[in-house]
Amino acid sequence: MAYENVLIKGCDDPANVTLDGYMKRGGWEVARKALKSRTPEEIVTLVKDSGLRGRGGAGFPTGLKWTFLPKGSTKPTYLAINADESEPGTFKDRYLLERNPHLLLEGVVLTCHAIGAKHAYIYLRGEFPRATKILQAAINQASAKGFLGKKIFGTDLTVDVSLARGAGAYICGEETGMLESLEGKRGYPRNKPPFPAVEGLFACPTIINNVETVMTVVPIVERGIDWFKSLGSEKNWGPKVWCVSGHVERPGIAETALGIPLDELLNEHFGGVRRGHRYKAAIPGGCSCGIMTSDEFGAKMDFDALRAVGSSLGTGGVMVFDETTCIPEALLNFTEFYAEESCGQCTPCRQGTGWAARILRRIVHGGGTMRDLDEVVRLANGFDGKTICALADAAAIPIRTYLKKFPQEFAEHVERGRCSLDVGLAACAGNLHFISGGH
Repeated sequence: MAYENVLIKGCDDPANVTLDGYMKRGGWEVARKALKSRTPEEIVTLVKDSGLRGRGGAGFPTGLKWTFLPKGSTKPTYLAINADESEPGTFKDRYLLERNPHLLLEGVVLTCHAIGAKHAYIYLRGEFPRATKILQAAINQASAKGFLGKKIFGTDLTVDVSLARGAGAYICGEETGMLESLEGKRGYPRNKPPFPAVEGLFACPTIINNVETVMTVVPIVERGIDWFKSLGSEKNWGPKVWCVSGHVERPGIAETALGIPLDELLNEHFGGVRRGHRYKAAIPGGCSCGIMTSDEFGAKMDFDALRAVGSSLGTGGVMVFDETTCIPEALLNFTEFYAEESCGQCTPCRQGTGWAARILRRIVHGGGTMRDLDEVVRLANGFDGKTICALADAAAIPIRTYLKKFPQEFAEHVERGRCSLDVGLAACAGNLHFISGGH
């Protein structure tokens, strides 16, 4: 049976960004019915029992997270939508925001009903001017229609939505760094506990969900658990939106069930490797994920199966490398990114990522030694898991996996003092800019 899109359905129609266009496809009917027929507890239970896992990278069970809210709190509860999407190689949320904004808002209303929140904040990456304009227009349209605000659909539910824009800091994609930014402060991640569900935005209970996660709540409420679990594999159920860039014939967006093998995803939905070339490697979920060799492309794209090949699903932002890619140059590119984006709050990250970048720069540009190969891994192990947030961990994972899976390429850079690829470093760097989508 052919897969039926539910998250990107209608995204090829420009009218879908308007309220009228969305409603012609049945939009807002799920929320209208659910608010009158389902209690908050029923929706929480539904989402929890569906097994929906967060689509922002960590894959934590969404409904379970909702149950962490304290019972009987006298403080207001907030919903914060993480739409910062600053992971290199990831652009699915931007696509969804620009083409299906009302699906997000309908998911926001359902989620607020479930968790008892009256105010939702959407934290949007500042470099998304088009998404900002479209999303604000959608908020205005929904508010004017009475789908946001007070007494939604004639019920007692009140949901106000505020759009907040970031200023280009990768660290504000980390959930507590985002909360700090929303409060008007420097985006330094917070120590946990307390966790955001207990003490989050403005020191109040807060649920933080990703754009795609909140959108997925709508078809779950509409179609039920059996439908959701008919897609994907054990503990990895439901639809997933993929964004693929790099050396494939048709970079872009596709939606499938979770668990599709990587080679099938690339060949069936993105035209396979570009003509005249062959696969070399891929990163399945953004640059913080471990690299996969072409021999591992048969692995299922889900949260659990990718661990077996030393990687992770991440955001579902797949970057594909063909044989013209210099792996040491790729690692240097990403490590420099993390060194630049470190907020500097934690010494192991502030110093360690910078030192790792300098060593890799020496290796790539001909001044490295074999001892440097061990030293950069030692550095990665030194800052991994030693900081408040996971940025240092995200920088350590590529260092370890690239050197483990492509040791010969790093050794050749040391032994020959240059890249062994005929295309040369300048061409490799150009390929990497194309692969990372310009982030």
